[in-house]
Amino acid sequence: MVRLITHNLLACHAKGCTTNNFPLAFRDVQLENREAEYNPEFLKGFMPKIEWNALVSTARELGDVSLPAECPEPGTETDEFLHALHHVLMEIHVEEGSMVCPNCQHVYRISNGIPNMLLAEHEIK
Repeated sequence: MVRLITHNLLACHAKGCTTNNFPLAFRDVQLENREAEYNPEFLKGFMPKIEWNALVSTARELGDVSLPAECPEPGTETDEFLHALHHVLMEIHVEEGSMVCPNCQHVYRISNGIPNMLLAEHEIK
């Protein structure tokens, strides 16, 4: 399923697309919010892996403005912040639509919550 925790790790890998290929832009998406188990320790451990600016801009494009522009320093996260981060990373699901590379405009379709990240043979590096 496409959640923002997954999306924040994806970049375009089409042949010749090596710069400005992250983050993939969502287009014509259908979203679904699904409750997920809250685990603040997991979130704190995962935070160093997040590309923060990409996460915040993507969340805002999808209509969620709960995250601050700057990521809190480790150890200073409030419970309110961790709940907002949990919601954005774990509970927003992209069910339908596409992700588009900002560089080469390659389109990765999303159907039934599953992104098709496969490339045709001529698109592979």
